[in-house]
Amino acid sequence: MRPLVVVVAGVAGSGKSVVGRLVAAELGWPFADGDVLHSAENVAKMRSGQPLTDSERGPWLRQIARWIGEHSGTGGVIACSALRRGYRDLLRDGHTDVRFACLTARRDVLAARLADRPSHFMPASLLDSQLDAFEPLQPDEPGATFDTSGTPEQTAAAVVAALSEPPGA
Repeated sequence: MRPLVVVVAGVAGSGKSVVGRLVAAELGWPFADGDVLHSAENVAKMRSGQPLTDSERGPWLRQIARWIGEHSGTGGVIACSALRRGYRDLLRDGHTDVRFACLTARRDVLAARLADRPSHFMPASLLDSQLDAFEPLQPDEPGATFDTSGTPEQTAAAVVAALSEPPGA
């Protein structure tokens, strides 16, 4: 498989970090968790239960776009919510090797996962704001959507298999 930059996207609790690490390990590519690229101010705001605005997300998205640029041509996997089409357009701007693996699950599954990780800065109270902001992957966006109701290993295997298919298959 030619090197790609895979953005594992989805709302909080969808499994981005876990699935992203598994995909990166399977492909032998570096992994980054976009959460660590948030500013201290953004983390504090989310920890207090307030959703970020588009202007607050902007610098964070540009950091992720820089990471993508650094790994374009050599391969990499990064976890990033990339909730809106506009965010995804920014992330892939100028990079034809970007693919999105958009992870989804039922709200009750997501809420249970968030309740099971109390030390994370993203509280379960922000789930609805993420679901409200989420714009599904569109047919003209490079990538695919994956239901994460199964195990992370099953989801990662489905992502790797989809990346192995020729575009448009």
